[in-house]
Amino acid sequence: MSFTKLMATAALTLGLATGAFAQDKTKVGFVFVGPVGDGGWTYEHNQARLAVEEEFGDQVETVFVESVAEGPDSERVMTQMALDGADLIFTTSFGYMDPTINVAAKFPDVKFEHATGYKRADNVSTYSARFYEGRAIQGHIAGSMTESNIIGYIGSFPIPEVIRGINSAFIHAKKVNPDVEFKIIWAYTWFDPAKEADAAKVLIEQGADVILQHTDSTAPQAAAQEAGDVITFGQASDMFQYAPLPRVSSIIDDWAPYYIARTKAVMDGTWTSTDTWDGIGPGMVGIGEITDAVPADVKDEALALKDAIASGEYHPFTGPLKKQDGSDWLAEGEVADDGTLAGMNFYVEGLTGEIPQ
Repeated sequence: MSFTKLMATAALTLGLATGAFAQDKTKVGFVFVGPVGDGGWTYEHNQARLAVEEEFGDQVETVFVESVAEGPDSERVMTQMALDGADLIFTTSFGYMDPTINVAAKFPDVKFEHATGYKRADNVSTYSARFYEGRAIQGHIAGSMTESNIIGYIGSFPIPEVIRGINSAFIHAKKVNPDVEFKIIWAYTWFDPAKEADAAKVLIEQGADVILQHTDSTAPQAAAQEAGDVITFGQASDMFQYAPLPRVSSIIDDWAPYYIARTKAVMDGTWTSTDTWDGIGPGMVGIGEITDAVPADVKDEALALKDAIASGEYHPFTGPLKKQDGSDWLAEGEVADDGTLAGMNFYVEGLTGEIPQ
C-alpha cells in the first residue's frame, strides 16, 4: 500500500472512531421558562444542569434555551432540540405539558421529563416537588411573626401547585395565629420583576407585613426591603442576598440528584416513564437557613415541624379541615390523598376571595 493510501486509511479510521465517540456522548436539553439568572426557579434548574455536566464530564453535552413562553413557541424549541440530536429533554414549567406530549409523540426515541405536570407517555416522565411541605413551615413562621395579622401572597397562575401552597401556608399560619388573614394577588406570570414588585407594593399598602410568593424573581424581596418592617421568604432558591431581613428563610428546589439519576438512566438504558413527587424527606425540597431575625422559639418550632414532615410523622394536610364553603373535607387525623392534592382546585376554610377560573 502506498504511503498516501496508508495515510488516507488511517484518517478514515480515526474519523470513524471520533464519530463513534461523538455519538456515544449523551445530549441533554433543557427548556427554561425564565432566564437562568432569575435568582429563583430557573436559576435552580440551571444549577442542576451544571451538576449534570460536572457529574458526567465529557460523557454528556447539555444545551438549554431560556425564557421560552409556554405554548406554541415551546413546542418549536423542543422540536428543534430533538432534531438536533437530544437524547433527553427536560421541560421545566407546567405550561409545557401539552407541547411536551405533542413533541414526544413525534420523537419516540427521545426521552422527555416534564416538571409539575400530570400527562405521561411511554417516553414522557413527570416530576415535581412537594413545595407545600415548605409552605407549611413558612406559614408557621409568618403567622408567628406578623404584627398586622395580614399576610400577602403573590400567586403566579391559579393551578393546583400554587393553590396547594396557599392552603398549606394559611393552615399553618392560622394554627399559631387564629386572627391571621391572607390577601392574594394573582400576577399571571412566572417571571416579571415589574409585576411582582407592583404586587408586593400593593399588598404592603394593604397592611401586609409578611410577603409570600410563588413567582420566580427577587423583585418582591427588593420591594419589601425598601418598605422596611416587612418579612419575606425566598422562593425556589435561597435568595440569601436579602438575609437576614427581609428574607428570613426560603424554599430551595434541589433538582440536581434527580437530573443526574435520570441522565444516567438514559446513558445505561434503564430509563422508564415514571412519576416522581418528592419533598423534604428525600431532599428535593430544602429549607433555607432560618435567620436570627426569627425569634428563637419560633425557629425551634419551625425546625421541629420540618423534621416531623421529613420523617413522615406529620403531613401538612391533616384533618380536621373544611373547604372554604364550610363543607367537610378531612376528618380528625385524616390525611389528604395525593390525587386530591394533585388536582386541588379549592381553598380551605378561612381564606377569602375566589380562585380565578
